[in-house]
Amino acid sequence: MSTSQNPLVEALFKVGAHFGYARSRRHATMKSLVFGVKNKTDILDLTQTAPMLESVLEYVKALAAQGKTLLFVSGKPEMATLIRESAASIGMPFVAGRWLGGTLSNFTEIKKRMNRMKELIDERDSGTSVRKYTKKERLMIDREIARLEENFSGLVSLDRIPEALVVVDTRREDNAVKEARGLGVPVIGIANSDCDLSLITHPVVGNDASRESVQFFLSEITRAYQEGRTKGA
Repeated sequence: MSTSQNPLVEALFKVGAHFGYARSRRHATMKSLVFGVKNKTDILDLTQTAPMLESVLEYVKALAAQGKTLLFVSGKPEMATLIRESAASIGMPFVAGRWLGGTLSNFTEIKKRMNRMKELIDERDSGTSVRKYTKKERLMIDREIARLEENFSGLVSLDRIPEALVVVDTRREDNAVKEARGLGVPVIGIANSDCDLSLITHPVVGNDASRESVQFFLSEITRAYQEGRTKGA
């Protein structure tokens, strides 16, 4: 795997995108994408990752040009800030925590919960709740708002099923991937050597455990979206 001939491969190498997991964790679908094994750890072939990423970026630009919605997803605590910041940079919704079953497959009900959250927040902020409820009732409402915000704060801007998901670690987020597949929603998946490649519509095989690596992938995706949106304007 030479990094000297391709600037993108070199950039991927610098952020450690080539580090996979232990060979014992390798999913069978990833075999052809492993360059070799070092200290029992898979080394991913970045000469294959680079064109995957380039293909994904072109796809993202096309979605952006049409004003389509991307939903960013990762339940990894160490990736929460990256997911929030990446989504916010292009005004997209996100799930930076536990994926709630039915987020896509039962979106109508999820939307009702989000509307409930908005109503309660509006009442609280306008002072209406002070006039309508007792102190104890307001305390219960504040607790309900906190629970709803924990689950839905990143989804407030989502008014319909998204056109695509951007998922960090498709193995961990298998429930999100299954719901997307069931509805025919494409999945852009940043996937390490333990993920099932066959479940990902638009895969980017690389290190999904390193903040530096994931930040690189996400920044490329958001940059591509911004570029596509500008061209489509």
